[in-house]
Amino acid sequence: LKDIQYVYSMYYNKLEYIRFDSNVGKYVGYTAAGVRQAEIWNKDTSLIAVRMAQRETYCLHNIGNW
Repeated sequence: LKDIQYVYSMYYNKLEYIRFDSNVGKYVGYTAAGVRQAEIWNKDTSLIAVRMAQRETYCLHNIGNW
């Protein structure tokens, strides 16, 4: 169960500009705007906690279904 990875990506014009990866535990930006937004969101510990909780509620909850 520790190998399960939750990835949340955001796209604009078919270009990924920011991603949250549960293995990394923070947002990573891939464009200039994405890097700025990642810095802002990474400072908000409640937002990071929400994404980590989504790994628990979504991924681990459905592991038996796959």
